[in-house]
Amino acid sequence: MIRTAAVVGTGLIGTSVGLALTARGVHVHLQDADTAAARIAEARGAGTTAPSSRPVDLAILAVPPAQVATVLQQQQRRLLAYSYTDVTSVKRGPEREVAGGSADSATFIGGHPMAGAERSGPWAACATLFEGRPWALTPLPRTTRETVNRALELVSLCGAVPILMESGVHDHAVAAVSHTPHLVAALMAAQLARISDDAARLAGQGVRDVTRIADGDPALWTQILQANAAAVADVLQDLGRDLEEAVEALRTLHEGAAGERLAAAGRVTRLLAQGRQGRSRISGKHGSAPAVFTPVRVHVGDRPGELSQLLAEAAALDINVEDMSIEHAQQDSTGVVELAVAATAAPVLSRRLTEQGWDVQHVAASGDVGETIVRSTKPLAAARLG
Repeated sequence: MIRTAAVVGTGLIGTSVGLALTARGVHVHLQDADTAAARIAEARGAGTTAPSSRPVDLAILAVPPAQVATVLQQQQRRLLAYSYTDVTSVKRGPEREVAGGSADSATFIGGHPMAGAERSGPWAACATLFEGRPWALTPLPRTTRETVNRALELVSLCGAVPILMESGVHDHAVAAVSHTPHLVAALMAAQLARISDDAARLAGQGVRDVTRIADGDPALWTQILQANAAAVADVLQDLGRDLEEAVEALRTLHEGAAGERLAAAGRVTRLLAQGRQGRSRISGKHGSAPAVFTPVRVHVGDRPGELSQLLAEAAALDINVEDMSIEHAQQDSTGVVELAVAATAAPVLSRRLTEQGWDVQHVAASGDVGETIVRSTKPLAAARLG
């Protein structure tokens, strides 16, 4: 049982691990080369910066991939912990360095929580960051059963879902589901720097969704991409083929003959259909099959209480809000909140809102999923849409 732990590196992930563990009663010791970051994590309740007088049960190395083997060796020499794991997003390179160096690989297991945020650093950390999220664990050939069990308990304490896999399989997987998407989001966001201010003002939720993850630390992401360069290049090359086909089809749609345009439209449809099929493979919460939810869109003003009252209306009916997004209007202090709820719950929520004085407007269904527009007309108090 994990009673004590150490977190080496108090950025977003490390501090979030500390917050999650302390919330479950684990005594956490914090370390960081940046002492200011460690003090912030301590002030937020992620643990203590005081050193431990004896080895802790598990040390979590929240450092860049290139530093894992070196930091592991240093901390093992200091007898920091009985077992060690890391949280880097690539596994094969650090694993090779650990196995080929002077570190003891028997007490180490690779780890990677599939969670993050647009912002970085200890101020962005959250104790619930990992809840329901996959957490890959990649044991080495010499990793002991005790170390594996401690890592599994760590994942459980953080509310995540453990997935044991080989490091090479992991790296190819994250190239497709994490690293290449980040690079593509950055490349798409870079296109926005080349358009006029008037054009940028037309940006809506679609482009916000596509570019949301592009706001990561460029230096950190360069290290990540460098550590997994071959796998990312493979995925990007496959994507490039699809892009080339899309470009050719669109050119034909613009300037080709009638028969050619018909064939080109079919190619575009096929590419879009493949995208929809791929999107459907993304798991829902807790690794379950993806579910279809009905969006309830709510127009809210930037006044205290609107957002919290809206959520309170759903909670009063025991309706679970599966997801929520906010699109702010650029010209005034209003926004649109989209609540994703079960299809059967949407009409119930609509009736409740109507009864409570909200102006609910039903619109035509889109595909197989109905849509509801909700507009607030009453003064509320308690929280603030920020």
